[in-house]
Amino acid sequence: MKSFELKYGCNPNQKPSSIYMEDGSDLPVKVLNGRPGYINFLDAFNGWQLVTELRNAAGISAATSFKHVSPAGAAIGTDLTDVEKLIYHVDDLDIEWTPLASAYARARGADRMSSFGDFIALSDVCDAATASIIKREVSDGIIAPGYDDDALEILKSKKKGAYNIIEIDPDYRPAPKEKKQVFGITFEQGHNDLVIDDELLSNIVTDRKELPDDARRDLIISLITLKYTQSNSVCYVKNGGAIGIGAGQQSRIHCTRLAGTKADNWHLRQAPKVLELPFLDGIGRADQDNAIDLYIGEFADEVLSDGKWEKIFSRKPDEFSADEKKEWLSKCTGVSLGSDAFFPFGDNIDRAHRSGVVYVAQPGGSIRDDVVIEAANCYDMVMAFTGIRLFHH
Repeated sequence: MKSFELKYGCNPNQKPSSIYMEDGSDLPVKVLNGRPGYINFLDAFNGWQLVTELRNAAGISAATSFKHVSPAGAAIGTDLTDVEKLIYHVDDLDIEWTPLASAYARARGADRMSSFGDFIALSDVCDAATASIIKREVSDGIIAPGYDDDALEILKSKKKGAYNIIEIDPDYRPAPKEKKQVFGITFEQGHNDLVIDDELLSNIVTDRKELPDDARRDLIISLITLKYTQSNSVCYVKNGGAIGIGAGQQSRIHCTRLAGTKADNWHLRQAPKVLELPFLDGIGRADQDNAIDLYIGEFADEVLSDGKWEKIFSRKPDEFSADEKKEWLSKCTGVSLGSDAFFPFGDNIDRAHRSGVVYVAQPGGSIRDDVVIEAANCYDMVMAFTGIRLFHH
């Protein structure tokens, strides 16, 4: 396939639209089903790079859930706990769990609100177990290096047969220089082929130096995720998966707050009061997610007020007070955090601590590095200066 004509560009008025190789060679992808659009392909190609790097770094299957050219979640295939299966809505699935299925469940479950209508990237050939999870979620499409026959049939049944399925050549490598146009002007730069590995975590600048293997793994996941997240960006990781990504903010502290709020929500979903919410039979997963988001957030009245809760719950749930939420979150620890550029102020560390962060990786290089290090020492954190920036635009 030399080129692929798209329905339109970013918006319906942006026509004509297509993808092709500038040198006239064949595209490294095949569209097996559906008609992916401009933004679909942007998500697909960014997501594929992310999961490929995660796979190479961790040595295990990886998945990501992309929305509007940033990941809502990214993960490797570590085993799920029973509670994680509950909050990811996969506890009822009768499947033979594979690392790839676990990776996608984690990626989708990191921020289910944002993942609604996602584009999926998988590092490995899609198996039936993973396809069974995808089948029941609202999703725009998928890219993978291949599909088992059973998996392909499951995926083709989505969206009345119109689900977007892309197969990519895993041996494809991009040219060393990349170009794009903005306002008719061509930009050129070297492809970002920086390898993210343990060496980037060798410069630990805090008093506490111990970096356990699982924390080291999670920091690497955070940095690879940031490499393909619209900047400014910050990523919180736990148990082999992102649990909070703050993307595209102009202020570093707003990235940290946004990602921290998402990480808090991930933790709060595991609280007994949330796990025991008495949903009416027939309330779909997406509606449950919306209700949970309101219940644990600042808009609890939206689901607890008279006339509203009866439409969702079999009985009125107890209030989840601010003190109760604070107490639950105080038990959460061991979270890793990466930042795509240096922290200019210690307030980022203060906010990260509130969400259980113990391990930090950031470039360093601020004139206030000493203040940031002091803040990390106050919370007995381990912080590494990577010396590399990971802006992505």
